[in-house]
Amino acid sequence: MMLMVVFIPVAITLRLATLAISIRNEKNLLRNGATEYGAATSTILALAHIGFYLAAIAEGVWREEPVSWISWAGVAIYGLAMCALFWVIGTLGRLWTVKLIIARDHTLTTNRLFSLVRHPNYYLNIIPELIGFALALQAFATLIAGLPLYLIILAMRIRQEESVMRRHFADY
Repeated sequence: MMLMVVFIPVAITLRLATLAISIRNEKNLLRNGATEYGAATSTILALAHIGFYLAAIAEGVWREEPVSWISWAGVAIYGLAMCALFWVIGTLGRLWTVKLIIARDHTLTTNRLFSLVRHPNYYLNIIPELIGFALALQAFATLIAGLPLYLIILAMRIRQEESVMRRHFADY
């Protein structure tokens, strides 16, 4: 139980902190003439993320499983996912948001991270984050039922992002 008392607030605080970065960047980008794409998908994805967190928390509290190696593995996976998120945020800087926004002066990021892993924010952060979060709380039903549903929405976002990137960047 002690793990939940510490882990859940830390995880929520990290997500709220990154959301604040996203909102700040989004406002600046839109003020400077950037264009948002896939707004409906962004909303659905945000709701799915919140829903996954709430379901995992509810299941973890309800199950009251003792802390085990699964919990610690989940915390480790979650921690690595957060490291990946901050790496992506640091790499994209003012262009990073949770939304699909293209700035007027947007340039294609082609550094090592983005050349090795297409969509590192999704594959190195979001998917491992959700898996780690559920495992840390031993929320297996949430993981088994919630992750596939989330992945459907994420696949929609990736298709939208691919289309927008191809449209805006000839060398994408």
